[in-house]
Amino acid sequence: MEQTKWLRLLVLLLASTFAVTFAGQSTPAVAPESAAGVPIATPQITKVEPPNWWIGLPPGPMLLLRGEHLADAKVTVSYPGARVLRAEAKPNGSYLVVWLDISPRARPGTITIKVSTSSGSTEFAFPLLARNGMQGKFQGISPDDVIYLIMPDRFADGDVSNDQPPQRPRTFDRANPRAYHGGDLRGVREHMSYLRELGVTAIWLTPFWKNTDADYHGYHVVDFYAMDEHFGSLRDLQDLVAEAHRQGIKVVLDFVANHIGPNHPWAAAPPDANWLHGTPQKHLDVVYNFAGLVDPHASPRGYRNTLEGWFAGKLPDLNPDEPELASYLLENAIWWTESTGLDAFRLDTFPYSSRRFWSGWHEGIFRAYPHTTTIGEVWDGDVTITSFFGGGRAQFDGVDSRVTTLFDFPLEYALRDVVIRGQPVSRLIQVLQRDWLYPRPDLLVAFIGNHDMRRFLSEAGSSKEKLKVAFSLLLTLRGIPQIYYGDEVGMQGGDDPDNRRDFPGGFPRDARNAFAAEGRSAEEQEIFSHVQTLLRLRRAHPALRRGRHWHLAWDDTLYAFSRQAPKENLLVIFNNAEQSRDVKLDLRETPLASSRVLEPVFAAQAAVVREQEVELHVAPRSLSIYLAK
Repeated sequence: MEQTKWLRLLVLLLASTFAVTFAGQSTPAVAPESAAGVPIATPQITKVEPPNWWIGLPPGPMLLLRGEHLADAKVTVSYPGARVLRAEAKPNGSYLVVWLDISPRARPGTITIKVSTSSGSTEFAFPLLARNGMQGKFQGISPDDVIYLIMPDRFADGDVSNDQPPQRPRTFDRANPRAYHGGDLRGVREHMSYLRELGVTAIWLTPFWKNTDADYHGYHVVDFYAMDEHFGSLRDLQDLVAEAHRQGIKVVLDFVANHIGPNHPWAAAPPDANWLHGTPQKHLDVVYNFAGLVDPHASPRGYRNTLEGWFAGKLPDLNPDEPELASYLLENAIWWTESTGLDAFRLDTFPYSSRRFWSGWHEGIFRAYPHTTTIGEVWDGDVTITSFFGGGRAQFDGVDSRVTTLFDFPLEYALRDVVIRGQPVSRLIQVLQRDWLYPRPDLLVAFIGNHDMRRFLSEAGSSKEKLKVAFSLLLTLRGIPQIYYGDEVGMQGGDDPDNRRDFPGGFPRDARNAFAAEGRSAEEQEIFSHVQTLLRLRRAHPALRRGRHWHLAWDDTLYAFSRQAPKENLLVIFNNAEQSRDVKLDLRETPLASSRVLEPVFAAQAAVVREQEVELHVAPRSLSIYLAK
């Protein structure tokens, strides 16, 4: 009997030694028993992040292993060109951080990584891949582009089989504005021709990481390396990016580094206490104000709640200044980009993470993808505050955030104030006059609405005509335009979540299909055609994309400006009055001074040029474009 018992123990020990992990998931080792029948704490690996890496792609990488009984673990590999630089087990025994060094001369294959303690060992497989090349990927965003913002859950349902995933029951309900509605990545891919017909050249997808409960929007991540089951698989994302690139459309990844969802495993037990600011039981509430961050005389007390507070009192705030977490977040962005071929990043809640973190993060991103673009979200209407966070130069704190560009919230505020609320046109001028605060104002991403604010057409005092003229300004002013899905057909929507209604025709049993002209109302088609025409003009005229922006004249309801490129010069006239106007402009000492003819490009009336003056008649609430010759 005693021999049988010892033989059984030997078999169990061997089984635990050869447990293997594939694609980031561990095959649990069988815990052996001591001679007294007490289980031995054999190390277990349940998750590996990242699940694979690529030869020649910086950095290292750093692996975060999750499991059990990992305290005092030692890590070894046996693979040509790969070695363990160091490993650090976290005190709670549930996490192990491993830094690998992979030679650029290593060959693709599978690295077997062994984790050992005094109680036993386990192994897992770590795929090492060859890069597929840069051609047609990681392109970045330029002034030639127009970005289209899509919430996948609300755009189109291409695969009804993932509407109610078995592991996430009761999260789908189209009648509930805060539940999942069934939209997915396949639905976006299947409507790529619609986007191309409209004339956009890039799509920004809200996060597709795994969330829980009814977090359809994607900003409450519970797993940075998993797709949300409602949106599809990694293959679906790869197919979407490939199809977008085939049709000349770039893809922007929405990246969240400030916080995690309340159900993320780290919320209750982070790898290290320093990875979070506070705990679910004791933390600061966020202050949505950036004044302290841009004040050279502010003490840390003046901005601590901004950097360390928990959104809505429940979203655990990450501390990306912790070096290991900073490495994790950088590698995560690189992993998704390399896995799919994404072109750019939209950086959520940009000022709520430290500028020092973002500077280092950008350094790593640009080392891997020199041509990519990053766009920071700085939600503030004050140009002096927004511009502080832009990259390209160090501020008083000695830090250059390195971000490529920012969303132009000050211009969005001004556009709504002028067009909807009838404020003087000088409100727009005051924003544009401060472009000197930005290293590259031509790269600012201009917009009239997004997924976090009331739809333009649903603002009090708005109308179809005002929406059309707002689009006219958006697509002729300096900057890179961004369009919120459905605004091109005049979708309505109040405050969150009403501003995230389903796109008509994207879902089974929809009464009509606004993706097709025959499915749109007369008003929807009018708005769509207006936007489409302006996008075609923008594509046809370099001055609208890359031309220098010049003020010519303005008063309370009129703004005349020019867009000047090396080989063309355009005159743009915006009339915000409720009645038509006869306008006379003095062209002396302007880029249009030598013009003899102003040919209508987007205008109902001709312009008359006499001795460096132009006379023209402009319709109410309209924008006209003329080509100088």
